[in-house]
Amino acid sequence: MLIKLDNPALLSKAIEIISDLVLEVRVKVNDAGMSITATDPANVSMIGFALPKTAFSVFETGDEILGINLDNFKRILKRAGTSSALTLEKKENFLDIQIQDRVKRNFSLSLIDIEGDDVDFGDKMSRLEFSSVVELDSSDFIDSIEDCIVVSDACSFEIKEGKFIIQAKGLNSSMTEFSGDEAKIEAENCKAKYSLEYLQKFIKASKLSEKTILKFAEDHPLRMDVRKDNMEISFVLAPRVETED
Repeated sequence: MLIKLDNPALLSKAIEIISDLVLEVRVKVNDAGMSITATDPANVSMIGFALPKTAFSVFETGDEILGINLDNFKRILKRAGTSSALTLEKKENFLDIQIQDRVKRNFSLSLIDIEGDDVDFGDKMSRLEFSSVVELDSSDFIDSIEDCIVVSDACSFEIKEGKFIIQAKGLNSSMTEFSGDEAKIEAENCKAKYSLEYLQKFIKASKLSEKTILKFAEDHPLRMDVRKDNMEISFVLAPRVETED
């Protein structure tokens, strides 16, 4: 396996975001490109990452699965500058990483065995049905979530009379309302509640793109998609369901 990115900044940022949720991942490299599917240790969220073959200037590989410690990988990727080129080459149980700028710098990352079943993000998503899809400006979504964090540890996403409402309630409350003028809303009335601890990590991906896409349904998981220059990061978050004593 030998692959090269002339602009590794997006990969570096994506790996940093994913490392907030999981410590170790299987990185798949095949004819489609590079992808990661992982579930966080609490089994509350899932991450899907895809970087297509066309993003690479060199792409020579068969089907490879690389077990990687993200903390170590992230530290190495951060050593690449804005004008650096990044080359990844698998050699036995190591991933050779070359950063090319004014000089060549080389790292060797030990590959690891990761237990558990192999999961395909697309297969998992095919089992979920969403009644509501909202596409909005990422900056507005980030502000709404950060407002909610000030007052609570969870927030609700609600579709009501054609409007999309993000609301959090504790001793204090916060609410942001979007009409069809501020967001693209294709939805039916529904409401679901989600953890702000996870959403706070998800919105780091929203900072990479102008738009964020949200898909949800009544008391169902949330899917959040962010796309940038063909790269896609998706998150799935289980709902917080209130139970009566």
